[in-house]
Amino acid sequence: MAFETKATIASFGGKLLKLQHDSTSTKTPMSLNLYLPPQSTFDKVPVLFYLSGLTCTGDNCSEKGFLQRHASKHGIALVYPDTSPRGASIAGEDDGWDFGTGAGFYVDATNDPWSKNYNMYTYITSELPKALFSTFSQLDGERVSITGHSMGGHGALTLFLKNPGKYRSVSAFAPILNPINCPWGQKAFTGYFGKENKEKWAEHDATELLKGWKGKGFKALIDVGTGDNFYKQGQLLPENFEKAAKEVGADVEVRYQPDYDHSYYFISTFGEDHIDYHAKFLLK
Repeated sequence: MAFETKATIASFGGKLLKLQHDSTSTKTPMSLNLYLPPQSTFDKVPVLFYLSGLTCTGDNCSEKGFLQRHASKHGIALVYPDTSPRGASIAGEDDGWDFGTGAGFYVDATNDPWSKNYNMYTYITSELPKALFSTFSQLDGERVSITGHSMGGHGALTLFLKNPGKYRSVSAFAPILNPINCPWGQKAFTGYFGKENKEKWAEHDATELLKGWKGKGFKALIDVGTGDNFYKQGQLLPENFEKAAKEVGADVEVRYQPDYDHSYYFISTFGEDHIDYHAKFLLK
């Protein structure tokens, strides 16, 4: 699978590559950003996937999150994928901002017509990493971690929980932690899986997955802003995840950050903590 490099941008001593390729999972062209830290010019570097939230592309955090600065310090590559297929020509995919385009929820849809293109779970866990690791020899496919924001935080946690051993560590910024019980998740799962397929819903819910975690000790760093309107509206539900973590003895640190909202001001403030957290696992 060939990547086309649309742009190469100098950033914090490294290079940010704007890439595009044709995806077999989504059957559409997919764009992403790849940050190669300066250490990649002479050594293999570990990789941190950052999954973005509703409406976002791979550009948002790479331009406003300032994670490259901290990744450069540790010699960690960053992958910023898109949040959904684009231009799939499905009726209704652009009708709302919280379902369809920009809102793939990192699942493989089972409902028609979404199942043909909306296969972001396969794209993120299999197709994209295989393509990146076979194309960029600087990337160490044996040292991979994952993080994300909002819908992307949901994605990071569920992908980690569903694939023990695939990622060395996981963290999240203001994640949707219990989607089967919040409006965003209920809308998305009804569309992608069907209203009655609640078993499938639970397979992509971090709180439900944690209750049945079969791996070794689960660890995660999660930040939530107390000024986040989506937290106040019950879209994130970190308390439910904390309760599940306590029940199974998981090592989950949920930090409630006073007054912070859901924006990139929040992400850029605590991004260094998250990169430092992943460095502990990726640089072993």
